[in-house]
Amino acid sequence: MIISVALAAVLAPVAAAPAASAPTAARAYVDKRVRDCAGKGPGCRPGAVAHYWYKRGSTARGVGWVYASREGVRSGTARWLVKKPGGTWKTGGGWKRAARVGGTFVETSWGRDRHTGPVYPRSTRICIEFKGLSTKACFTLK
Repeated sequence: MIISVALAAVLAPVAAAPAASAPTAARAYVDKRVRDCAGKGPGCRPGAVAHYWYKRGSTARGVGWVYASREGVRSGTARWLVKKPGGTWKTGGGWKRAARVGGTFVETSWGRDRHTGPVYPRSTRICIEFKGLSTKACFTLK
């Protein structure tokens, strides 16, 4: 009986306290992932995934990281390209060697998983390009 009364006295303030909310800065951001799987046949030849973020109400989009993969090869070199609305294609990340991870595909990435990286306007197009492959995986930052 004494233990249950003591436990109730400890838990009462916790239950009465409002739920802890995320810091205001963290709630101000919207985090999204976009992906594309291009090419013919099974698997992604190539595939692309990106993490981007923005503040609510803003038209600027920050790109945290970009990931490229290609099925059915043992090696490869990739880069990502950026096209702002009304602009021309520019290199977002330089050529980078894609490492073999599984038995059937290679992958590489640029950036890190935070609210860092280059910032582009909404509706910017990003494509992954592998050397020697005409097919690109592309997506739009919404």
